[in-house]
Amino acid sequence: MTQTQTPETSRAPEFHLVQVVLGGLRQELFRDASAYRPLQPVAVNPKVARFVPKGIRPHLGLFPHAVVGFLALIVFAMAYEEFDAGFAPLALLVACVPPAIVLLTLVRPVLAFWASLVSAPVIGYLTGFDAGWPWSHITFFSHLVVLGVVAARTRPRTAAWMWLVTAAFCLFTEMALGVGRSSDSVPLLFVAALLLLFVTVLQVRRQADREVTAQQTVTAQERSRRTLLEERTTIARELHDVVAHHMSVVAIQAEAAPYRVENPPPELEQAFLTIRENAVAALTELRRILGVVRAEDYEAPDAPQPTLADLDSLVRNVQEAGLVVEKTVTGAVRELPQGVELSAYRIVQEALSNVLRHAPGAAAKVEVSYVLGGLGLRIANGPARGLVKPSPGAGHGITGMRERVTMLGGEMTAEATEDGGYEVTAFVPVNREESDQ
Repeated sequence: MTQTQTPETSRAPEFHLVQVVLGGLRQELFRDASAYRPLQPVAVNPKVARFVPKGIRPHLGLFPHAVVGFLALIVFAMAYEEFDAGFAPLALLVACVPPAIVLLTLVRPVLAFWASLVSAPVIGYLTGFDAGWPWSHITFFSHLVVLGVVAARTRPRTAAWMWLVTAAFCLFTEMALGVGRSSDSVPLLFVAALLLLFVTVLQVRRQADREVTAQQTVTAQERSRRTLLEERTTIARELHDVVAHHMSVVAIQAEAAPYRVENPPPELEQAFLTIRENAVAALTELRRILGVVRAEDYEAPDAPQPTLADLDSLVRNVQEAGLVVEKTVTGAVRELPQGVELSAYRIVQEALSNVLRHAPGAAAKVEVSYVLGGLGLRIANGPARGLVKPSPGAGHGITGMRERVTMLGGEMTAEATEDGGYEVTAFVPVNREESDQ
């Protein structure tokens, strides 16, 4: 069996290296070279702002712009002095080119670099090569300014590419265009290397400071979040201890109460039995939910989580507590995802508990609707009736139901009805694929 080589695998490693190098050059100096990138105002250090007059403080963020403008003014002065005064209009026009390129670094930095290179031989020709080829006194200084500003505004890798491109430009102009003329390329490249190295070091240090500040911010947020979790864990442990203790006492007293009454009626025995069963069930649920924060090696009971199939037992339980409940199921009953089943059960459970607490004596209706796109729930009750006063609430039950529905991507409403009752409606979307699993 013969194996053919693709062009990618048959290429030499040297070709791949050249491709990577040229790709980096294209990305840094050719891609979006003329992109509009205005220099944004910098953040002002409050410690420095205190020593500045109040009228200037709002403009301190424009200090880098002012520095570049001052350097452009120096370049213009050098350029105007360099040209022959006999051609004043032309001298003024050409003298504006180098400072304009310096100012261009404020909005299009990479384009300013290329413009500085292209204009250097032209200005060198117009000045008569007094300072060497291709750099005159004007372009020597202005190109260094352009290199420094562009390096400060781009990545460190861009500074290295600009120096290499400048070196290649110097070599080409000397060998192809400047044979026999003196040159100041070597001093330019040496000063440019020192300048770019200095700017790059400052830039890397500034980036490191920003990363350290960001890391410190994240660390502070994580510390605050960890403190909050520790406080919640402490509260959960205390809640577990207190509620578990009292629920255990209720269960024991409910079991022992019938033996303290001589010939108790069956209704009383059944009532105490219901109280004990509810206390034991509540204690089991409490240990399952909060017990995990009790200790690291805690293992929750292996009892299954309740589902919509357990609604009948829930309804019977609240009916034994004296609540009149009517349950209705519409649509094709099918098995839903475990999270939807559990959340729906908890919503019905919390809504019926709210009826017992806040509307004693009222009748309640529970409607479960299996529709094509999900599951609909409606728990409604009428106004409170009887002599028992409603218990005040903090609204945590409604909040918990709403969080469950929102977590599943559904919608929920909870509001009072016109007849003085209350109604909770919820819809939880369920995909066909999820319901079939």
